[in-house]
Amino acid sequence: MTSSDIDTPASRLVIDAVRAAFADVPASPQSSIAVALSGGLDSTALLDATVRCVGPSRVMALHIHHGLSPNADAWAAHCHAFAQALGVRFASRQVDVVREGGESLEAAARDARYRALDALCAEHGASALWLAHHADDQAETVLLQLLRGAGVAGLAAMAPQRADGASTPRVRPLLHLLRAQLEHYAHERDLRWIDDESNADTRYARNALRHDVLPALAVHFPGFRDALARTASHAASAQRLLDELARIDMGSAQGDEEGALALSAVLALDDERAINLLRYWMRSLGLQAASSARISEVLRQLRDAAVSRDGHALRIDHAGFCLRAYRDAIFWEKGDSADPADLDDGANPARMASVLNWDGESIWRLPHWRGTFVFKPVAQGDEDAVSETTLRAAPLCARSRAGGERLRLSADGPGRTLKNLFQERGVPGWKRDVPLVFLGEILLFVPSIGVNRACTEVSGERGRDSETGYRRIEWQPDLVVA
Repeated sequence: MTSSDIDTPASRLVIDAVRAAFADVPASPQSSIAVALSGGLDSTALLDATVRCVGPSRVMALHIHHGLSPNADAWAAHCHAFAQALGVRFASRQVDVVREGGESLEAAARDARYRALDALCAEHGASALWLAHHADDQAETVLLQLLRGAGVAGLAAMAPQRADGASTPRVRPLLHLLRAQLEHYAHERDLRWIDDESNADTRYARNALRHDVLPALAVHFPGFRDALARTASHAASAQRLLDELARIDMGSAQGDEEGALALSAVLALDDERAINLLRYWMRSLGLQAASSARISEVLRQLRDAAVSRDGHALRIDHAGFCLRAYRDAIFWEKGDSADPADLDDGANPARMASVLNWDGESIWRLPHWRGTFVFKPVAQGDEDAVSETTLRAAPLCARSRAGGERLRLSADGPGRTLKNLFQERGVPGWKRDVPLVFLGEILLFVPSIGVNRACTEVSGERGRDSETGYRRIEWQPDLVVA
């Protein structure tokens, strides 16, 4: 059936909106569209219209089972049956909705849903994820953000399209249509959909707006949806300009280490511009957005640390990460401020020692250190090469620093303390909490520093047969390996 078979203008609007969105999909027959199908009116209408415009072979339906309703199993079954009736592929995933901090149930469920949808899109090779949000949803979102005191990014609400490289591109073909128009389409097509009982619960902020506020607005301000949509569009334009400014500032403030910023460059900006940069920086690293109060407090502490010249003591926790400063650089590190800092006095809590009788292994996993030693084959002339003969000379032992350890970087060089070497190489204090590798009782290797040549001499490496194999030892934290 084509749009000429549709009797009403409202139904033609739905078909035209879907066709316009499909024009941006790559022409390759392998390009498929994933439609998020909750089973409600909006997603049911979108899936039906998409199949009619595109054909079932290029469409798949994705359903997320939140487990929040006693009817959730029945909804999943309904969605599966509807997809089968349309002849499209179907996939579902059950998620656990976990609330963190003061996060609302709505926000936690939304985050879990999008993570699962992105995972399913990646698994099935979808070119785009289509979502059934409409003009009423957009108006509700803008009002909610206004009432929460959100900034420009919040007022931009939902974008018609979003492609940031972090997930499958998200497209909202129906964003300019009213819910009433979708309902008209669904009735005309004789579609069946689910009514989520939670949508009537006005204890949820969005439902309170939908049932108690928007009907009153419609009486006195019938064009409020269009006005709020324009507000979202203006805010999105303003946010793009702010992001462009932040990109310029981040280019000037980029630190030597990937993901770091130069503290002096950040603090040279006025407060508004520095906060804009910090927000953009956190977003570029994939960190959860911070409130205005939180980001202002971060900037205050950075300024205080610069004045007191005590950046090493800076520990700002946020969403599973910790902001730390070292010399003129600031970093976001996985973990929080309860993690160990500088270990120069040997006072760190010792972790369980691990022993390996090395016999050609490529990796040595240390779960209690949350990382892995990797033994990479290299040529004899490699600066950090250790002969396989040396590695087999005695058991390898990974253990905590006790304080006072010394290391010789060259065969003819002096032995130096690890504290001195860490400082010389600019290794931040919290990155010094690493396992040391001993060959028997002699220090062999220290992450971020290298091989102790005094140990290789004791093991008899000098003058070894050039035919022996050589390895370079590397320490890779779980953040990199797993």
